[in-house]
Amino acid sequence: MKGPYFLREGLIMNMLNVLHDRVKEQGNKPALIFKDQVISFADLQKHVIRLAAALRKLGIGPSDKVAVFLPNCPEYVFGYLSCFCLGAVVVPLDYMLKEDELISCLSHSEAKLLVALPKQDVSLAAIKAAVPTLETVIFLADDAAALDTGVLYGDVMAGAQDDIPEVTVPEAAPALIMYTSGTTGRPKGILLNYKHLEGSPKAMEHFVDLSARDIKLAALPFSHSAGFIYIQNCLLFGITLVIMDRFNPYEFLKNVERYRVTCFHIVPAMYTALLTLKQLDKFDLSSLRWVVVFGAPSTPEIMARFHRHCPNAKLLNGWGMTETCPPNSVTPLGSTNIASVGKPSPLCEIKLVDDTGGDVPTGAVGEIVIRGWVVMDEYYKDPAQTAQIKKNGWLYTGDLGRFDEEGFLYIVGRKKEMIKVGGQIVFAPEVEAAFYKHEAVAEVAVIGVPDPLRGEAVKAFVVLKDGMGGTEEELRYFARQHLAHFKVPQVIELREHLPKNRTGKIDKESLAEVKKDPCQVDGH
Repeated sequence: MKGPYFLREGLIMNMLNVLHDRVKEQGNKPALIFKDQVISFADLQKHVIRLAAALRKLGIGPSDKVAVFLPNCPEYVFGYLSCFCLGAVVVPLDYMLKEDELISCLSHSEAKLLVALPKQDVSLAAIKAAVPTLETVIFLADDAAALDTGVLYGDVMAGAQDDIPEVTVPEAAPALIMYTSGTTGRPKGILLNYKHLEGSPKAMEHFVDLSARDIKLAALPFSHSAGFIYIQNCLLFGITLVIMDRFNPYEFLKNVERYRVTCFHIVPAMYTALLTLKQLDKFDLSSLRWVVVFGAPSTPEIMARFHRHCPNAKLLNGWGMTETCPPNSVTPLGSTNIASVGKPSPLCEIKLVDDTGGDVPTGAVGEIVIRGWVVMDEYYKDPAQTAQIKKNGWLYTGDLGRFDEEGFLYIVGRKKEMIKVGGQIVFAPEVEAAFYKHEAVAEVAVIGVPDPLRGEAVKAFVVLKDGMGGTEEELRYFARQHLAHFKVPQVIELREHLPKNRTGKIDKESLAEVKKDPCQVDGH
């Protein structure tokens, strides 16, 4: 297989050269499709170079921070790539962030320029006034009123040149600051350098047979590493990328059918949402070659259910962190062991350790630690947080896992998802997996809640499938058939839906904030 530019040549990414090579090979091929708008690789190159020229004219150069606050759209792609052409640092921001969260992240990153789509509940004028380093705001809108605060994207592009000088970027230079959350108290920005931009594509080349024949569907936010990987796939493997501004189960499947999508990666909660669609059987999903689940411990039952609707597709399970240029482990293409997240990438070393840092034997549960050049530089401007997670050359992930005799890695859960019930250890994902065996269960989330007698108690939040019934006691009885008695939830709460974060994962932190009396057992 013909690999991406820097994989073939062994060079650090030079964005202008990558764009040139891609246009030379596939200039007229669709690169991006967004709401019926088709952008070829030749058009992509023109947009990126013109935006880079415009940013350069506005004073952006190597190591300057450029923040992007947009929903998924072609301009988000242009923003990333144009900054890389200049050796600048991209600060991608989740479009769901609120005004105070934006101010916190922009101030912390020392952003010099912001590309944004106005939102009703966000005052970009107030943001600019509150962030001393922010010199320019480019509005992706036609609202002339925005001129009081910044400049319009259309005006900037209209006056831009069609070429820029080539910039040599050192591989250790900063390239990305990705925020794991928009907390106003203490933002945590993951700093990745230009060498790190090779990490995910090299891992993809190792794990899957991605090539220019593929069409991928991106419904994950481009502000997150899983969304950014789609952009890298498009440019470096020459695939066509279909973009959704947000995930909608019906529209997602409609796009798979319409554009003959061949592969995608999404989180478990998104598969669950697809499976709840009554129209699921009506869609032709025969074009899918492989589909990936990642981002949280998943259950084989969910993937097996989905596989019945796309039997031609191979099922893959993957694991990784933004801090380590994911994916770091993926199910081999020839394996059917979907319960595992596969085997580690050759780009990194993964092992399991106990609480003292000692290695654990095969089959035992330990914390996953990882080392290699794919590990982030640091949490930006936060040496204390960095020292907590990076120790003796290893990054401590906070994920718990085990290896089997064949070297397959299994994710047990997060350390914070470990519930201690009267001295016994319960892993929340194991309890969730048991509930997913019940035919009426659509979604489930398990957390630990304080208990005066046992220290912690197990609580489950359950969403039932449409048209199917079940009581708390019936579900508890079912759980007893599959779990040791101390793992059976003391409290089961039926809900119509579960809260999700921007990437579609179930938001357990918000569930933990509002909990019933932990002493409530068996409904009493």
